Amino acid sequence: MASSIDFSKAEEILSSYGKNATFLIAIMQQIQNEYKYLPAEVLEYVAAELGISVAKVYSVATFYENFSLEPKGKHVIRICDGTACHVRKSIPILEALRKELGLSEKKKTTDDMSFTLETVSCLGACGLAPVLTLDDVVHASMTPEKAVALINDVKQEEKADE
Repeated sequence: MASSIDFSKAEEILSSYGKNATFLIAIMQQIQNEYKYLPAEVLEYVAAELGISVAKVYSVATFYENFSLEPKGKHVIRICDGTACHVRKSIPILEALRKELGLSEKKKTTDDMSFTLETVSCLGACGLAPVLTLDDVVHASMTPEKAVALINDVKQEEKADE
């Protein structure tokens, strides 16, 4: 089966760093920004182009929590479950969003690739707890109802744009 991955962006990113393996993490960050995750084919390509082992690339990809080997949805929702957010009831927010989006602890992305729902240890906004981010925008003092309304607003905006 032929790969459907376009390597031109990966090549552009690699070239911008002079194909220097010293910049592996920065290269991988940019690749993830471009592809929304780290496709296996691209990681193998990166290893070959940088002259390092595929194992080395995967060790970096799996060591850092921010890297994802799984495709993510168009919109990424991160719910903080740090101490302040947890105590202020972040779990009911997570449960409400999972129910609304048809997701679970194991299934993090909707079938239509619209939303990915993740939990994180801390978003650094403890005074605003409980918080979530939607596409890296912080939403403070969330409730299950506010979170579901936020998702429904995004869905409505997307329908209007069609």
